[in-house]
Amino acid sequence: MSQRIVLLMIDRPADWEYGPLAGAAHAWFGIDVVSASIDAAPLTTMGGLSLQPQRRLAELDPGDGELWVVPGSPLWDEAPAPAPIVQALRERAARGGAIAGICGGTRALAAAGLLNERAHTSNEPGYLDAVPGYSGQAHYREQACVSAGGIVTAPGTSPVSFAEACLWLVAPEQADGIAQMRAMFARDFA
Repeated sequence: MSQRIVLLMIDRPADWEYGPLAGAAHAWFGIDVVSASIDAAPLTTMGGLSLQPQRRLAELDPGDGELWVVPGSPLWDEAPAPAPIVQALRERAARGGAIAGICGGTRALAAAGLLNERAHTSNEPGYLDAVPGYSGQAHYREQACVSAGGIVTAPGTSPVSFAEACLWLVAPEQADGIAQMRAMFARDFA
């Protein structure tokens, strides 16, 4: 049985936030990457690309896949996280399933109560404060990425650190490959 990452998206997902993870996971690590949304209607990414989600949220079992990833979108800032997504994240967490959120996607994790009692990060201090039910300010860390108790969080400026932390959850046995991926992306900043 192959490993699977589920990208749980709303419209206008930020291409650069999930791109390094999806590309590396599928092409270099042989991990299936599946996109899902509430209704599986076509989405338009922030880059203007059309994206056809492969699954409806209701089709996913909370235990499906090794990791669920919630990418950012400007829509996370414009309205509360949709109730079906919040509920699905709670059910997955209750089963012990790994979840990751980057940029605005961390708002969905906060709305589900997943960041109230564990170390986490997001776009900046105070970014999550307006999310109903969020009370995790004392656990906020000003870092590029935080992985704690099966939950990965990152600001939108850290897609490579995010990809690395996610891959450690899904494929820890591939340490050499994860290190090579990080080194390859790091060359851009040398």
